[in-house]
Amino acid sequence: MLKAGIDQDALIDMFAKASVQQGEALRKAVSQATLKALQGRELTLANIRNVLKTVTQAASSGAAKSPLPAVDLEALLGKAFDGMDAALLKAVQAQRAALQQFVDQGVELNNKQMKGALANLEKMEDVFFATVGKAAQGAGGALEGPWSQVLEAMKIKGTGTGEQARTSLEALVSQAHGALRAGRSAGLRGAQAMMDSYAALVSGVLIGMSEGLQSGKTAAKPRAK
Repeated sequence: MLKAGIDQDALIDMFAKASVQQGEALRKAVSQATLKALQGRELTLANIRNVLKTVTQAASSGAAKSPLPAVDLEALLGKAFDGMDAALLKAVQAQRAALQQFVDQGVELNNKQMKGALANLEKMEDVFFATVGKAAQGAGGALEGPWSQVLEAMKIKGTGTGEQARTSLEALVSQAHGALRAGRSAGLRGAQAMMDSYAALVSGVLIGMSEGLQSGKTAAKPRAK
């Protein structure tokens, strides 16, 4: 079954049959599935939530079929969380790269759409925890304890997504102030046109980042919804 561009049946089967020793393979599979789904749509918060919800539900459905004890299920669900974190971290990097283009052109931080984009970047970790937490609650039963332990541990440890978002915001704010001192100003009409399609632009950057890693080439063309 495909949902949100994700082969849920494949993920469910992997989690149902996985041993603890296969945790790293699960993490990579979840990361790749999540990243591919994020690349296939405009990178809005609504679409991000939908992808995270779908992956969490698939991991939960598979884990519910596993014969492993709760402590081992917790380890596997932790790998699922780590996989989503790795993919979402790349999405944050893509947002930073896209926003940096606007800052380079002199778009000010108080620009309405810029403020909205920065606010969304700032809340990425909260969206991550809230979405996975809500989807995990739906799993119920024997998975309630393992998911709760995973989420509590990650809230204490922190996520790569949250750390990347914080450092990105700091860098963008510093860069914007530097551009302001240098007297750079944007070609407002062109910059506004780019901001209007910001979510598609970020999706294109995310695709280009992955293609660059795979082939050494860059290609960041926006993808439609």
